[in-house]
Amino acid sequence: MGDIAKLRRLIDGMRIEDNPQLVKQKSRDFYWYSPVLKRQLDHVTGDLVVSPKDEAEVVRLLAAAHECEVPVTTRGAGTGNYGQAMPLSGGVVLNMTELKGVTGVKPGSVTAGAGAIMFELDEETRATSGQEIRLHPSTYRTATIGGFIAGGSGGVGSINWGGLRDLGNIIRARVVTCEASPRVLDLTGDDLGKVAHAYGTNGVITEVELPLSAAYAWIDVLVGFDSLEAATRFADDLGHQDGILVKNLAVVSAPLPHDYFLRHQKFIRRDQSVVVVMLAPHAVGAFETFCARKRAAILFRSDKATAEELKGLPPAYELSWNHTTLRGLRVDPTITYLQVLYPYPNAVDLVAKMARIFGDEVPDHLEFVRFNGNVTCFGLPIVRFTTEERLEAIIKTFEDNGCPVFNPHRYTLEEGGMKQSDPVQLAFKGEADPKGLLNPGKMIAWEDPDFDLGSGKLYLFPGIPAAEQA
Repeated sequence: MGDIAKLRRLIDGMRIEDNPQLVKQKSRDFYWYSPVLKRQLDHVTGDLVVSPKDEAEVVRLLAAAHECEVPVTTRGAGTGNYGQAMPLSGGVVLNMTELKGVTGVKPGSVTAGAGAIMFELDEETRATSGQEIRLHPSTYRTATIGGFIAGGSGGVGSINWGGLRDLGNIIRARVVTCEASPRVLDLTGDDLGKVAHAYGTNGVITEVELPLSAAYAWIDVLVGFDSLEAATRFADDLGHQDGILVKNLAVVSAPLPHDYFLRHQKFIRRDQSVVVVMLAPHAVGAFETFCARKRAAILFRSDKATAEELKGLPPAYELSWNHTTLRGLRVDPTITYLQVLYPYPNAVDLVAKMARIFGDEVPDHLEFVRFNGNVTCFGLPIVRFTTEERLEAIIKTFEDNGCPVFNPHRYTLEEGGMKQSDPVQLAFKGEADPKGLLNPGKMIAWEDPDFDLGSGKLYLFPGIPAAEQA
């Protein structure tokens, strides 16, 4: 673990927490979504939580960690699902939530400290400029902007803007290295790929510049269907309506909406599959016309609901993405989930095919997105978990049918299919963290020199383009 006592002396005056229960609490994320990760990681805890108040203290801590050879695992709000922020080797949990100041808002972008809460950031940008962040997770009200860049992939807004992997969705990231004399780097362009979704293994993000788009008072809409296939075709058609502005577009298969969306339950029959939409106010008329053409039944509209009906209702984004699973776990703690890509242009047919194969063992939940420029959908299906062996068989069945799985039951960057390590990633890791102290155990290619970098597996965050490697 290195010399913790010496590190404490070197960072004297910084905010330190060493109460074992509090340290363990800050060493957790939502890893327990996965019964596999819960078994593997339940024992994990750090030795200290350090909460720097500014970038200078981050530099000071990382210099001390390098000298004392103490591991450092960076944490935002801990809303990730794959053990991203869990310190496998103990050491320091670096809590970044104090670095939350907004340093600049201008037409098209915002710059803020890594610890800024995304909801609070949007509140400020809306008030000062009428703009909002393009992309955010369903944990919007608690997630930090730095944690989203280091551990997220996309979310609400991805139907318009794609994911964090896509050029333009991160403008700049300011990163501190873990060396004897830590450097502060401003990364742009292809260099952003070194730290996006890298779990803090390649440096500590202290500041981020993200693009903004026009802000709207989004309307939440639920549309009901008698079958998953009808709901999926409606959502796919809506996603291709270029003139109807939506911010999120999800499909949840019966009986999940009725069983899991408890505060909306009064609007939904148990046999209904539901399309969850965030709709721009100026698009209401066009949306009504679209629904009429499709003979689709609108079950709920937040702009038409009474104050009594709205009381206590969560927003639509908290019915979607990983919040769908979270609501399910509150009802039935035995379930888990997967992350599946239904590739364009066969997404709708593949959804129907996999539903026929699995039936109620794997009820579907879809999020429509732009992926490589095309509207398609990711699946975050619920899995009625029985054994780890059956879970692996379900994953294999998806992949055998042309539906790649980004496995949320793995905690390393490569094994889940989310992040591809390549020579550029490894070279940057060697420069930025020569002792391998940043979030150790999460990058297989660093831990295992024999790891095959040439795998043909599909990664959500692919390797750095060959042009940079030349």
